[in-house]
Amino acid sequence: MKKEPNMVENLRKGILNTMIRKNKKGQEEMVGFAVIAIIVSIGILILLSFMIRSPAKGDTENYQVDSFIQSALQYTTDCESDVEFLSLQKLVIACGNGEMCLDGRESCRALNSTIIDLVGNGWNAGANSSVKGYNLKVIIDGQEKLAIKKGNETINFKGGFQDFARSGRNYEVSLNIYN
Repeated sequence: MKKEPNMVENLRKGILNTMIRKNKKGQEEMVGFAVIAIIVSIGILILLSFMIRSPAKGDTENYQVDSFIQSALQYTTDCESDVEFLSLQKLVIACGNGEMCLDGRESCRALNSTIIDLVGNGWNAGANSSVKGYNLKVIIDGQEKLAIKKGNETINFKGGFQDFARSGRNYEVSLNIYN
């Protein structure tokens, strides 16, 4: 009879060892599954962040619009004052003051034609272009002095502006590029 209790005891120990091994294997499998799930989730997040951050080819960024405005304001126009050919920024100021170019043109007309050429050449708006349209405004002391629009306005646009003040007057040049 001694053998039977040992047998039962051995059987009980064997069953317990088997259950412990199965529990450990189950725990190891769960940890492995969790690690794989975390790695896949991180990979998906990285992929999504690249897709969201990278603009579509041909899209315009705000810094490009700002840079265009700043460089355009430094452009030398064909409007001559008493001492020099005026930059676009000085031509905006001359337009606000109602001044004339030496060749007899109104400074606002010279401003209009110069801006149309600059923006038209800088942003080729059209149906087959990544730029669908643009809207440029020159505002002097809160009043719109000049507005140039071409193409279609869309909900997807980038914009920029440059403001400056001279002789107590406020000037703003703003440009929206529609993609």
